Amino acid sequence: MHPLITLLSDFGTADGYVAEMKGVLYSQVPDARVVDVSHEIPPHDVELARLTVARYWRRFPAGTIHLVIVDPGVGSARAGLGVSSDDRYLVGPDNGVLSPALLLADATAVTLPVPASASRTFHGRDVFAPAAAALARGTPLSALGTPHDVPIVRRTPEAVRREDGAIIGEVIAIDRFGNAVTNLVGVRNGVIAAGGRPVPVRSTYADVASGAAVALTGSSGLLEIAVRDGNASQGLRLDRGATVVWYRA
Repeated sequence: MHPLITLLSDFGTADGYVAEMKGVLYSQVPDARVVDVSHEIPPHDVELARLTVARYWRRFPAGTIHLVIVDPGVGSARAGLGVSSDDRYLVGPDNGVLSPALLLADATAVTLPVPASASRTFHGRDVFAPAAAALARGTPLSALGTPHDVPIVRRTPEAVRREDGAIIGEVIAIDRFGNAVTNLVGVRNGVIAAGGRPVPVRSTYADVASGAAVALTGSSGLLEIAVRDGNASQGLRLDRGATVVWYRA
């Protein structure tokens, strides 16, 4: 069985950074299968990377190794992690990108050492890719580093329920379609106040007319605000961090 390794980064494909990491992986694990999830995460966008990881990491089979490199703090005191969770492995910086896996009860993590020869600006190549390759060769996670016993970064903002029953949330990402992804979960009806206007909660985009705003639960389980055949971020002037409020109609 060929080891399966996925790659997610904000590197793009113009500069050869992805190729350098693949060179490390294939040099150390020639029979590996490497899947490019995406290298188009906007530069330094840890939050969107976290949401992307949440979408796919458990869709791959047990034993998969997920290499996640969106690392604006590279070279700083932030830890580098190897994680085991739900029979899968994740490798990347401790800045929140791995939090979807770290939140599970069976998750364990180790702090990866940084070799003296490692570039201070490219741990993806010099720290994380070698760790992923070692896992692919069958090295136990515990052998790759020391137990991670400091608070793990979890970038999961919590919605707040008001005394009147309304729920205050926020936009946590804008996807490529201009949909505003919020931190509201389990909302099936009612109205969302967003961008200074009421937006009805519906089941599908087709439940409203073309050009109309709609809120619905996306495939991630999070409530998204969209404009049918349009761009909600532009049309409603919604950016990351914008406040949204759910209330009963």
